[in-house]
Amino acid sequence: MEERTGTADKMDIKSLNLEQLTEFLEQIGEKKYRAKQIYEWMHVRHVSDFDEMTNISKELRARLKDSCELTVLRPLKVQISKQDDTRKYLFALPDGNSIESVRMKYRHGNTVCISSQAGCRMGCTFCASAVGGLERSLRPSEMLEQVYRIGTDIGERISNVVVMGIGEPLDNYENLLTFIRLICDEHGLNISQRNITVSTCGIVPKIRALADEKLQITLALSLHAPVQEKRKELMPAAGAYELPDVIKACDYYFSKTGRRMTYEYSLISGVNDSPQDAEALGRLLGGRNCHVNLIPVNPVRERSFVQPEDGILTLFKNKLEKYKINVTIRRAMGRDIDGACGQLRKNYT
Repeated sequence: MEERTGTADKMDIKSLNLEQLTEFLEQIGEKKYRAKQIYEWMHVRHVSDFDEMTNISKELRARLKDSCELTVLRPLKVQISKQDDTRKYLFALPDGNSIESVRMKYRHGNTVCISSQAGCRMGCTFCASAVGGLERSLRPSEMLEQVYRIGTDIGERISNVVVMGIGEPLDNYENLLTFIRLICDEHGLNISQRNITVSTCGIVPKIRALADEKLQITLALSLHAPVQEKRKELMPAAGAYELPDVIKACDYYFSKTGRRMTYEYSLISGVNDSPQDAEALGRLLGGRNCHVNLIPVNPVRERSFVQPEDGILTLFKNKLEKYKINVTIRRAMGRDIDGACGQLRKNYT
């Protein structure tokens, strides 16, 4: 069994799948059926303490306390947007770090945007998440807990999850895969893989590895520029892979999964919003079965970037549509609480 270690060298029990949990309990001399009971307490009822698992013995609860960590995230702060009821959560991690997560309410249900790392080392110039760099990657249990605690707080089902918060998900690849399998497990929340979206800056080997997993999640590439040099200026991490190789990896993902790619493009006034940029982007993506999400850049206090005027946004969108590309302009949700795209950060303020 793959060992998953929590704090103080205890087993991170919430990061185990049902098979691993069963194996662990057998190793300590417990009956196999206890695994389903404990798994349900963690992943369906979302208890915050082993003592709440009332259908298992006090003796077993005591053993679990001694040998296992039950990861539970504590909300330090909850902000509610006055514009659209978006909620932003600042969660304390067990080691003293913190992360932010966002719940967005749509007609089709609740979507939660979670973080995959405490901080980020990708260095995107328009993103608050990169300020201060990377502290560490999150464990699967810490990724799950963002969904669980928000669902418990609002008292409603979470139907969609986007891994688009703080961090580069493919920089935390194995833990990301475990998280996806746990959140989609029929014995847990049972969220459809098709309702999971993962965003990446474009780590080519990991995109190809993810394609070979043949999951049914949506993959979103943070593109932000149609040519390599400008992309490198906005996203220093983009220098590791040439843009044609990134696009080929995305094509490979589509060929292996049948899932249409999403390309995220933050529009920044005077930087990447010109008619020439739109034409270059159209030539790059035209003919592909894809979706382009145009994101008017959101304000970040350390940066001076501003979004284009509405007329420029519309013109950019229209030029892409001439290349038969499916395009939407993303509605900024939670901007008044710094909860929109690119505004999440690891802090206590």
